[in-house]
Amino acid sequence: MSSDTPSTHTTRETDALTPNDLLLHYKRIIDISNYLSSTYDQGTLLKRIVAAAKELIHTEAASILLLDEATGQLRFAIASNIKASEMDDIIVPLEGSIAGWIVTHGEPRVIEDLSNENNHFRGVDSKIGFQSINMLGVPIRSHKRVIGVMQAMNKLNGKRFTDNDIITLRTLAGQAAVAIENARLFQQSDFIAEMVHELRTPLMALKASTSLLNRPDLPEAKRTDIVQTMRSETERLIDLTDDFLNVARLESGRVQLTVSQFDLHALLIETIDVVRPQAEQKNIQMMVGDGAFMAEADRGKVKQVLLNLLTNAIKYNRNDGNIYIYCEATLESEHPFILVAVRDTGYGISREHQKNMFQKFYRVPTTENLARGTGLGLTICKHIVEGHGGRIWLESEENVGSTFSFTIPRVEASEPAATAGAGA
Repeated sequence: MSSDTPSTHTTRETDALTPNDLLLHYKRIIDISNYLSSTYDQGTLLKRIVAAAKELIHTEAASILLLDEATGQLRFAIASNIKASEMDDIIVPLEGSIAGWIVTHGEPRVIEDLSNENNHFRGVDSKIGFQSINMLGVPIRSHKRVIGVMQAMNKLNGKRFTDNDIITLRTLAGQAAVAIENARLFQQSDFIAEMVHELRTPLMALKASTSLLNRPDLPEAKRTDIVQTMRSETERLIDLTDDFLNVARLESGRVQLTVSQFDLHALLIETIDVVRPQAEQKNIQMMVGDGAFMAEADRGKVKQVLLNLLTNAIKYNRNDGNIYIYCEATLESEHPFILVAVRDTGYGISREHQKNMFQKFYRVPTTENLARGTGLGLTICKHIVEGHGGRIWLESEENVGSTFSFTIPRVEASEPAATAGAGA
């Protein structure tokens, strides 16, 4: 037997648990439940849940993989046998993997002999130097939706997985779902707190300015400076509230895309013309590659993404620097897409900061003084791109520059006459 599900075998040889085993099971599960109610630290919670799975089911390793809905791939959230620094680089596809089968079907899976399983994705084993012999996997559900998979690998002492093992792992997967959902709700509350914090700074500046303007002995030159400060802080407030509303609408799913077919190259030129005055202030040259592509997307939203990326490329670039914008045809899940890239010759972003760039309010500490912003622009870009079924990502090297790339749907009948990188 190479594979089966719980419905195939309702009784297994090693199902019986001793009273001590049962007591241990209940104690560990109750401990985790109590901890769930006292903390929102998702990482610590998932680490405890994986450790409990490994101990209670008696396996060599255990892990949790979460579904990235933007890419349709699975990524490790925690694993007892994988270093945290290695997990970001490991991707498990939905197709051609057991974990993917569990997500797609929403059912547990027991594999007693992985060497005979054609659907076993062996990329993880080869990357971390681990030999998977057998496994038990169950879906992680949140609001009747599968969001990931919990796995227990390599049953110890040559034993087989039991029905009690399946029940235990399902229970732990349920606790993992609660931990993940709690963390997401906490992030929403944190967003509100951050929003209030960000609004306080310009509001306090406006309050101080109005107080100064009431002074009868205030020199006219100083009065002019204060009025200019008030104008600047008011504009900042408008930007903040616009971005807050954008993020809230995008995250709630209330924004509907107005999809049409349009000439992407024409939109690139149009967007470049908008930001050209900012670039000229720093003597930055902007170059766009050739290539005729017809996009099938929300033109206004795509323009918003381009404006954000180009504005950032100018803000965090050096004087006399360059910006290259280029496109090429690509495929996403066998569907035609366009890859759009914006490359600058700026200061670059270190690897430790790159993974946080699309998080709300995140700013690279070393570049905070270069430009002022809301810290929400890239979050908005991510929501817009993912709303089109595309992806957005970053490649960067310190003191060399950064490239932000994203994909949007392409009109299949329109093949590019040429693909040029504008020197990129």
